[in-house]
Amino acid sequence: MRSEKEKMLAGDYYDAGDETLVKEREHARELIYDFNNARPKEIEKKARILRELINAKGTFHIEPPFYCDYGYNIEIGDNFYANFGCVVLDVNRVIIGDNVLMAPNVQIYTATHPTNPKERLTGKEFAKTITIGDNVWIGGGAIICPGVTIGSNTTIAAGSVVTKNIPDNVIAAGNPCKVIRRLQR
Repeated sequence: MRSEKEKMLAGDYYDAGDETLVKEREHARELIYDFNNARPKEIEKKARILRELINAKGTFHIEPPFYCDYGYNIEIGDNFYANFGCVVLDVNRVIIGDNVLMAPNVQIYTATHPTNPKERLTGKEFAKTITIGDNVWIGGGAIICPGVTIGSNTTIAAGSVVTKNIPDNVIAAGNPCKVIRRLQR
């Protein structure tokens, strides 16, 4: 029989109240608290906390405040930057490539719930992986919805709500986010 964590990571319905998952979220919240409340000059302390929390493959910088559910489902490539107020609901994997920049208040949501009210009232929830390619810039206040892939060399305009996949080499904007221009290569 699969654990609730295995179900969660497979994108199946799972119980978020599972004891193991609750403990893992509490651990992440303790680390996030320490990170968000570190003094500005405590650069090494903040980096150490983030390295314990997330999977980083290279250099990165995240401005506080930062929030996530588990942390261990976040994979970031080299040369990553997230400005103030980034929220990553990493109930499933969030895979971020190299050279990705996020403006303030970017929100990344893998978590979702059934749209049928009767199913939703049972407490069921599930999550879908989000993938962001290399050389991506995500503008301030953008929301990335569950299951979305954003292609490499792409810019997502400020305030966009990304509900569907966005290809490589484009500028996309709006609610819902749509391609507004293809980039010359």
